[in-house]
Amino acid sequence: MDCPNHMSIVEAHTFQDAVLDIVAQIPRGRVTTYGTIATLAGWPDHSRMVGHILRYSPEAAQLPCQRVVNAVGRTAPGWLQHRPLLEAEDVHFLPNGHVDMKRHLWEPEGGRSSDNTVK
Repeated sequence: MDCPNHMSIVEAHTFQDAVLDIVAQIPRGRVTTYGTIATLAGWPDHSRMVGHILRYSPEAAQLPCQRVVNAVGRTAPGWLQHRPLLEAEDVHFLPNGHVDMKRHLWEPEGGRSSDNTVK
């Protein structure tokens, strides 16, 4: 795993584990953002790393990664199944093609604990 500046290998693995745990908790029919996941995992400036983890971690293949979108509800460029997977969960889209974030945004209650895990 490549580690961004200011993150040790141990921190990067801990971050990856937290990201995967958070994604596993996103309920059907709801979405959250890369930035929210990074914040919940304890590294709010590492939303891009969330995307890399979801794309390249073998463990992510078993998770509902389709439930993660960018801050304005845009689906991942180049992932042609992203929107159809969300639509199959009754996620609604706005005329501009973005997820209706007011209707479908999931933010876990309680945020994260001091040990960087979601409550």
